[in-house]
Amino acid sequence: MCTGRVDLGFILRAFSNGTDGVFIGGCWPGECHYITEGNYLALSTVHLSRKLLEQIGVNPARLRLEWVSAAEGSRYAEVMNDFAKTLKELGPLSKEIDPKGLKLKLEAVRNLVPYIKLVERERLRVRHKSEKEYIEFFTSDEFGRLFRELIVDKLAMSQIMTFLRESPLSSGEISQRLGAEPSEVSKLLNTSARQGLVKYDENQKRFALA
Repeated sequence: MCTGRVDLGFILRAFSNGTDGVFIGGCWPGECHYITEGNYLALSTVHLSRKLLEQIGVNPARLRLEWVSAAEGSRYAEVMNDFAKTLKELGPLSKEIDPKGLKLKLEAVRNLVPYIKLVERERLRVRHKSEKEYIEFFTSDEFGRLFRELIVDKLAMSQIMTFLRESPLSSGEISQRLGAEPSEVSKLLNTSARQGLVKYDENQKRFALA
């Protein structure tokens, strides 16, 4: 299968199933068998996925993309051994982040996938001619700004909705789960309340889904 067919949802599902790391191997840039240049699409997907993983508290080093041709058996072995070493040093994912909390956060990202794909296609998709140019874009201040502007608040809101499906929570509890400043959480909750998505229960002193 072409690496261009590797969907964001595949990566999220692997981590939801308890995988400690995800490896994607593809043809070298310039050697794609398809006119769509699937390896560059994979490169974009991986960079965006790493940013999303980082946002929910998962070390982005747990997701790796390497170019390995079918004739490079030795290189493939070296890369896999190195990735295995990296994962061993990082330790099990369950020690990095609470498994239940991770599942809820990954569910929140999955719920946002259709929106993220639309944003990626309309605002974040770039057509560069080299891997270096792709890396420069995804590590640029411009990409950081667009990611914050288009995705960060939406992702935080999706996480809050997911948490509240489990049980009502105080703003402090939500802030702790998100790892966000109380002022930011209050702003998001106020916006959600105005949109009729959440309500404040005076008896429990907690927020719940509307």
